[in-house]
Amino acid sequence: MWRYELVRGELRKMSPSGASHGDVAAQIITSVNQHVRSRRLGKVYASETGFRISRNPDTVCAPDAAFVRAERVVKTDRFFEGPPDAAFEVVSPNDTFTEIDEKTHEWLRAGVRVLVIVDPRTKNINVHRENGAHATDGIAIDDVVPGWKISLAEICD
Repeated sequence: MWRYELVRGELRKMSPSGASHGDVAAQIITSVNQHVRSRRLGKVYASETGFRISRNPDTVCAPDAAFVRAERVVKTDRFFEGPPDAAFEVVSPNDTFTEIDEKTHEWLRAGVRVLVIVDPRTKNINVHRENGAHATDGIAIDDVVPGWKISLAEICD
């Protein structure tokens, strides 16, 4: 089964990800979701959730995991309008540098507060914000998800 994203009106086919990719995404979702739910900070969404981040032409992206603060959560069966507060992308073996770079710019242009990119092959985590990016050995984004953190070892065991 193929997945699709809509980028500036163009439908892009994405191959299903492999087991390692799914494991890393599941570790992130499980960890952040437990923290967010226990503190009622908002909602965590899985990769099936589309976020409409621009219109005319439309761009609808589905990160591997996403967090939306409680005050922005909207119950809907449609795409979430606007970017999540935090988007998490796990690099797949088929992803090219150009594709990752393009997706990073799309998310930041749309107003995501933080984009976390995890590359399981190289065991790198890069945290991107409007004012720049930095590499890290874990994820701690207190200004977006207060008190939550996860180490690289927990993500890529």
